[in-house]
Amino acid sequence: MSEHHSSAANGQKPTGYYVPDSSPWPMLGSFILFILVIGAGNFIQTHDATGIVQSNKGTLNFLFPLGLFGVFFLMWKWFGDTIKESLGNMNSAQMDRSYRQGMTWFIFSEVMFFAAFFGALFYARWLVVPWLGGVGERGVMTHEILWPDFQAMWPLVKTPGGTMTEAMDPWGLPFINTLLLLTSSVTLTFAHHALLAGDRVKQRNFLIATFTLGIIFLSLQAKEYIHAYEHMGLTLKSGIYGSTFFMLTGFHGLHVTIGTIMLITMTVRTMKGHLTPDNHFAFEATAWYWHFVDVVWLFLFVAVYWF
Repeated sequence: MSEHHSSAANGQKPTGYYVPDSSPWPMLGSFILFILVIGAGNFIQTHDATGIVQSNKGTLNFLFPLGLFGVFFLMWKWFGDTIKESLGNMNSAQMDRSYRQGMTWFIFSEVMFFAAFFGALFYARWLVVPWLGGVGERGVMTHEILWPDFQAMWPLVKTPGGTMTEAMDPWGLPFINTLLLLTSSVTLTFAHHALLAGDRVKQRNFLIATFTLGIIFLSLQAKEYIHAYEHMGLTLKSGIYGSTFFMLTGFHGLHVTIGTIMLITMTVRTMKGHLTPDNHFAFEATAWYWHFVDVVWLFLFVAVYWF
């Protein structure tokens, strides 16, 4: 029996570096994500905005739901194994530091992920569009050679009928969603303070409030998407504004979905008494992720909706 297993059996945290047992989840997770990406790309190519099949080539349509099911299955099993290790007192202080470093680097990678899409938006709006419109020394030549009839304006949107549409109104659903996410950060902070104070009832109630706000946010975003597609003619195919709008808001919505699942998991663990003032990094990691998602939305609200 290894040191960390023997220490855990005696009710003591292992003192050495804890190396987890071999796990199939990282390799399986890579395979599942590959299926999900292929399935999502195929779904977009073979369906219209309402989800109706528009192409007879959609023979791989089963991959998208299969990938989604695989992601939820992976999260269920991987979370379960990690929880068992924590409850079994198998995580040393070194392992705790490794978890924190891993979550820090993961969030940093997510920052770079969104930075790429924000960079594409800024480049198109403040550089490419003015150049094509003849602004500046570079723009004059670019405008005359590449697109003499181009008019620099934002949003740069083209509908299938060739008409221009207005940008999304920031002071409707987007502003309400901003208030929802800001409020959710407050309720999550209250839940954290309740955890440190050992008040499980308040911790549970504030967590329920937090993930409920996340669900409302996603519902309103779905309503916004329906309005954009059906009434504004704004789709992924609506020029650079449509593509950057849906890429940024869509991926953010995916992150909110993941964060909501994590919050629900923390709520269940709270009711089971898994989280204590001395052992609750899973809660901290979830809080870090949720606050990151909230900050990204603030940048997104200003850059995509407001300006």
